[in-house]
Amino acid sequence: MRRLQDPRPNPDDPDARPVAAPGTLPAELTRFVGREGELAELGGLLEESRLVTVAGVAGVGKTRCVIRVAALREKRYCDGVLLAELSTVRDADLLEHALIDALGLADHTSRPPRAVLVEHLRERRTLLVIDGFEHLVDACADLVTDLLRRAPGLQVLAAGRCPLRVDGERTYPLPPMSDGDAVELFTERARGVRPGWEPATDEQSAVLELCHRLDGIPLTLELAAGRLRALSVEQVLLRLDDRFRLLTGGRRGAPPRHQTLRTAIGWSHELCTPEQRLLWARLSVFAGQFDLEAAEYICGGPDLPADAVLDVLDELIAQSVVEREDGPAGARYRLLDTVSEYGAQWLAATGDAERLRRRHRDWFLGLATWCELDWFSPRQEEVAARIDSELPNLRRAMECSMESPDEVHLAQHLAGTLWFYWTGCGRLSEGRHWLDHVLEEPSPHDAARLKVLWVLGYVAVLQGDAVGAISALQECREEAERCGDATALAYAVHRTGCLAIVTDDMERAEELLREALGRYREVGELNSNVLMAQVELAMAVAFLGDLDAAAVICDEVREICEDHGERWALAYALYVLAYAALRRGRPARARQMLGECLTIGRTFNDLLGTVLSLELLALVTAMEGDAGEAAVLQGAAEGIWPSVGLQLFGSAFYGRPRVECEEQARRELGNAAYEEGLRAGRRLDPATAVDRALAGGGPGAPVDGPGAGGVPAPGGPGGTRRPAASRMTGRGGPERW
Repeated sequence: MRRLQDPRPNPDDPDARPVAAPGTLPAELTRFVGREGELAELGGLLEESRLVTVAGVAGVGKTRCVIRVAALREKRYCDGVLLAELSTVRDADLLEHALIDALGLADHTSRPPRAVLVEHLRERRTLLVIDGFEHLVDACADLVTDLLRRAPGLQVLAAGRCPLRVDGERTYPLPPMSDGDAVELFTERARGVRPGWEPATDEQSAVLELCHRLDGIPLTLELAAGRLRALSVEQVLLRLDDRFRLLTGGRRGAPPRHQTLRTAIGWSHELCTPEQRLLWARLSVFAGQFDLEAAEYICGGPDLPADAVLDVLDELIAQSVVEREDGPAGARYRLLDTVSEYGAQWLAATGDAERLRRRHRDWFLGLATWCELDWFSPRQEEVAARIDSELPNLRRAMECSMESPDEVHLAQHLAGTLWFYWTGCGRLSEGRHWLDHVLEEPSPHDAARLKVLWVLGYVAVLQGDAVGAISALQECREEAERCGDATALAYAVHRTGCLAIVTDDMERAEELLREALGRYREVGELNSNVLMAQVELAMAVAFLGDLDAAAVICDEVREICEDHGERWALAYALYVLAYAALRRGRPARARQMLGECLTIGRTFNDLLGTVLSLELLALVTAMEGDAGEAAVLQGAAEGIWPSVGLQLFGSAFYGRPRVECEEQARRELGNAAYEEGLRAGRRLDPATAVDRALAGGGPGAPVDGPGAGGVPAPGGPGGTRRPAASRMTGRGGPERW
């Protein structure tokens, strides 16, 4: 889901879902053709109604039209235009999470997702574009109705095969393209496979007849145009005639345009080789995007060797059955939604669907396990991007495992393995959904269930749900002691210590965290969780007044992070070091480290680390003499906390810097100016607030890029510093801060 900017048509299917990084649309690959009258009518309906639904058969161009209309009207919405793509969301319970993604929120709280949506939209002027909702029509209708009722500045533009059928909805049945537009589209797409192609005089009537036979449905036109690589227009028309005769009796009572669409796809299928048809069917097990390695493993076999998948996939791309997309996770592929549905029917007819679904599930179990290990490495950012890209497939893998009582433990294993994504990449709310869900069914596999319990406890702590955290962690500890699982016991003790910190029981926190670290050493555990236990111990020690001891612990964490390329835990170690530096009267040093914290938090979408850093940076700014900017930063943090949880965990210790900053800023500015600064900060979105903080001043200050305000490389430019001592590695000696 993303903010709409430049409209990008899909090269193969007008109803296919474009994919891009959050906040942007991909670059336009093919020219938008025609539809001027339809675009004007849709614009007029949006002037009259807050909910407009574009309905029509698959392939008629609904997605392309709503994206184009939204882009043309974007400047009318001061809070933006957002696209929510729902075709890969199968579970109605995930619908609200999907919309939270569209809004760019990273909500860490235990609040119902709908409450998060309402709070965010209530006072904003936004156009929400919802695409591909037909399989969730009841849940979507309920949600849209509620949002429109409670957010008066919201408008919704929906695209689906049927209307939502709610009060106030204006439905626009999107017709097929006119003859002129259809011929222009066919010609435009034909040039994609035969550059410079123009229909000769004797071909023009054949092109027009072909467009008539395909009922002006853009998807069918594009599929047919793709065949001009090997065939003439007359040959395409002749083969289409054959397919019509073959398939007209196949779906009694179906609307003619549905028959045409199925005919066009079936005709394209008929022209494929047996290997191409087989891969087409097997690729339908994917949800959204996939990569080559996954396709080779899942779809390969004796009848289609894995090393042959690339060549067959390339042929399907050439025939416009599969599209390639490039993003942060590299080259990816996607079956167009309508084409995927056709392939799924063929796969079911072969009787091989269940085997393929389990191979799909097994691959993504393995992927998640690999990513968990690789999270503790220099590839953290790559891992985060990979899981972002694979989230629809990971959801499908968990759903598959939950269908059989004998495989529930696999869903539990997957939900627990993704702890780093739920907690480190701004996905606490969805993580909580899955962790709760996989625990609903009993499982005899203790290790998988215990992992889910301590991860659930961790998520609940970060959400400010002390009751949920205690329940999960106590059960985890008791069961771990019963079955002798020393690793799960260490995690349960660790996260109970984390809970003690945020509830201001620092002596208890120190005791539990030291116990957890001892248990981790006994079992040989070393990963980002262990480093976070050290950071949390350092925070407790610092709050108790021993800044020297806290700095030694965090210097050790920093050394281990440098050894392993770990950055997520490093950000929290730098936060504690910044706190210690500030308490020792070194605000410039604190600012430097907090700048790196903010940069890392932005990399992983870690809203908790971001807001904690902004809170402390506000006090740094006040101590440096800019009380006005300090008030703005406090306001920015105040605007972020509702998406994170209870402000500063309700902790007197974490809240002390905020109190000190407010007292100083009010004293220097006066109450009116301070409150105005808070209001200005609350109006900043998180990304703008971080940019402003990294720029080191007001809105006019320059921003030097992602590294602005960061910690210098070890040893200075071109230098290399030998890793300092680590209690884990026993090498070197501690670097003094």
